[in-house]
Amino acid sequence: MIAVLDAPSNLGLRMPAPGVVPGCYKLAGAIRDQRLLDRLGARDAGCVVPPRYDVSGWTAADGLYNGAALAGYTRRLADRVQDCLSSGDFLVLLGGDCSILLGATLALRRMGRFGLAYLDGSADFLRMAEAGLVGAAAAETLALVTGRGQDDVVNIDDLGPYVREPDIVVLGNRDDDEDLPFLATAGIPCWTAPQIQAAGPKAVGIRARDLLSPLDGYFVHLDADVLDIEVLPAVDAPDPGGLTHPELADLLRPLLADPRCVGLQLTIYDPDLDPDGRHAAALTDTLVTALTDRLG
Repeated sequence: MIAVLDAPSNLGLRMPAPGVVPGCYKLAGAIRDQRLLDRLGARDAGCVVPPRYDVSGWTAADGLYNGAALAGYTRRLADRVQDCLSSGDFLVLLGGDCSILLGATLALRRMGRFGLAYLDGSADFLRMAEAGLVGAAAAETLALVTGRGQDDVVNIDDLGPYVREPDIVVLGNRDDDEDLPFLATAGIPCWTAPQIQAAGPKAVGIRARDLLSPLDGYFVHLDADVLDIEVLPAVDAPDPGGLTHPELADLLRPLLADPRCVGLQLTIYDPDLDPDGRHAAALTDTLVTALTDRLG
């Protein structure tokens, strides 16, 4: 059965403007309002309520924004994710920002060796560290889950790294992503959005699935900014050169249909930037389409 769990955390983001709290914590509510659970026939697994977002007084010496809160939330979220997966449910995790992946991958690390399909407009790997920038966990999520970062976040219960580099595939980042050389050095396979469009989304989805198949299973991270800015501007950092909704659905379908896929998380869509809800409706339609084979 599909279980839908909310993780409405924005702890991993910078403020979009002084005094403005990132609105992606409203993602889960907006997607639920599009009748996602009814359309999937899903079980409601509830909500893991995050701590208050608070970056007042933060300095670079403090490391990650909301670092202590993020560490505590990662542990609590991992417990709930593990409960869902241990019961045999396929998990749909609704964010929130990309840092909720820490909780999902910590849970999977407790359970075995799992892979990760990382769909994102940028790889969130090492470009921030190389530039000497710190702060937003959502901008370096892939670095964090592979064990790079402050110990209280990336090595909970001495289990870091939560995902090994050979067990990751990055999909949909842009051709100008500054992380491309770092991915190559780390040996992480990557298909940018233009490469996916050229090769065919379904074919790339099958190839990515096959690369992850030798593991105990795998999880799919979907950052909504993998979609082109003209398709979905209501995200934290929209960019041109991304996928369309049909392309994204075709890419996801073979990944999600495989029984070794244990779940999917959706992040970064910001309802504050979508006042009439039309992008929430389109995004939900794409999720349901992508999960069609799973439902069958």
